Amino acid sequence: MFVFYILLGLVLWGLQAIMGAWFVLFWPQLNGKYWICVGPLILALLTVGAIIYSRTHYGLIGQTAYYLAYTWFGFVFLGGCLCIGLDILYRILGKCHVPLGWMGIFTIVALGVIWTLALWGGFSTPKIKRIALQIPNVPKMKIALLSDSHLGMGVSLKRFDKAVRRLEEEHPDVLFVLGDVFEYGPHREQYAARIQQIQPPLGIYGVFGNHEYYVGYENSKDFFRQAGITLLENSSVVLPNGLQVAGLKDIHTAHVTEQETVHLLKTLNAQKPIVLLSHTPKYADVAAEHGADLMFSGHTHNGQIWPFHYLVRLQFSYVYGLFEIKNLKFYITSGLFYWGIPLRFLSPKEIPIIEIN
Repeated sequence: MFVFYILLGLVLWGLQAIMGAWFVLFWPQLNGKYWICVGPLILALLTVGAIIYSRTHYGLIGQTAYYLAYTWFGFVFLGGCLCIGLDILYRILGKCHVPLGWMGIFTIVALGVIWTLALWGGFSTPKIKRIALQIPNVPKMKIALLSDSHLGMGVSLKRFDKAVRRLEEEHPDVLFVLGDVFEYGPHREQYAARIQQIQPPLGIYGVFGNHEYYVGYENSKDFFRQAGITLLENSSVVLPNGLQVAGLKDIHTAHVTEQETVHLLKTLNAQKPIVLLSHTPKYADVAAEHGADLMFSGHTHNGQIWPFHYLVRLQFSYVYGLFEIKNLKFYITSGLFYWGIPLRFLSPKEIPIIEIN
């Protein structure tokens, strides 16, 4: 974690220095020493210090430190990206002898708009995302997905309850939990109890994400048990309606191989419908080759904050949305809330409701 915090501080310092240099360019009366060097360094140290403090202090001060630090980090990321983009435009327009004085005020207005939209994207209640699918031999049913909620310090119990009530209003037949459910912080038992209260007729089934391993394997197993989630770890169950549900351990963290995925699918009856749950959106082609009808994943957050999703696309072939691979319908959700930074920009969070046949 020490290396992570050092890198985090350097990224913050660099992005804030870029923003400072951009403003000094248009307002030379500003002290460049403080706007480019000293100020960004102090802010980076304060932000990283607040993040470290919030990892072990869950009271009002700790939660305030969490929101201020991570929100500022998100603002700096968006601001740094904006200033880099505008600097490229500045150089192009400069060669064309276009007047450039307006760009300083434009930057301030653009930052205000972008930061406001990002805050709204982060703190608004997730909306229902409906996906209607026609799949032969799969019983008529309504599936709800819960993924990447990252509960704890970053998401209050009140906000989570509001999202869950919206899910409950859909009356799903079954709930699939796709991992990264609880991080760290207060009210752990209350979050678990709220999930258990959903009680869809066919039950709640889920898989671990990478963060379940980060916060402690046994701790996460205990949370799933308290929440009434049947944990699938390279294993499967058959629902009362005949649907076969298989779940993988987190592919990256638990180093799940293609061969293990094939072995799991081969234990199922290929003549009956199969659903594969995997937090990480990989091996969809393998699932399609070996008889899966449906596959659900999360993890990517669809980038969470534009333009970060371009980096996500470098890592994964499938990032967000519905894909058809042979006879497989593969849906990747953008997640219920967010990780760390309580912002979302051009990447809405969602509660997917899958209506089959």
